[in-house]
Parts: sequence; C-alpha cells; structure tokens
Amino acid sequence: MAKTCQSCGMPLNKDPAHGGSEADGTKSAKFCSFCYQNGTFTAPDITVQEMQALCIKMMHQNMKMPRPVGWLLTRSIPRLERWRS
Repeated sequence: MAKTCQSCGMPLNKDPAHGGSEADGTKSAKFCSFCYQNGTFTAPDITVQEMQALCIKMMHQNMKMPRPVGWLLTRSIPRLERWRS
C-alpha cells in the first residue's frame, strides 16, 4: 500500500476519508479521496504542473504554509505513479 497519494503526494493518513474509492466502493490503496473517487480521477484532464500549483495553493490557504515550502513539498509530484509515462 502506498503511504502517499500517487497523484498529489498527500500522506494518505492525512486524508479525512482515509483514501479514495474504487468503482466497486472499496478504498483505493494508491490515491486520496481528493484525487480519486468511484474508480476515476476527480480532475482527469489536469496536468502535472497544474496539480503542483493546486497543491501549493491548498497548502497555503488551508494550512497557512508559505508558498516556497509548498513548492518544496510538491517537487516530487512528477515522479508519482499517475504522472509517470
């Protein structure tokens, strides 16, 4: 089981829903509930750069994290499973 969402990098233990959901209703072992619901990505057309910007924005707004810290924390997003091609 992944310890972080393989789309946004959020620690799965920080997800209020404890993970996204597969099409059959089971919990996803790879993705958080913000990124993945009912077996599909919630933002299927988002680019990796847009995902990084969204994560930085959410960390800044919701956690009052300085943007440069958010940038440091999102640098690994392109290496996550969803974005490897």
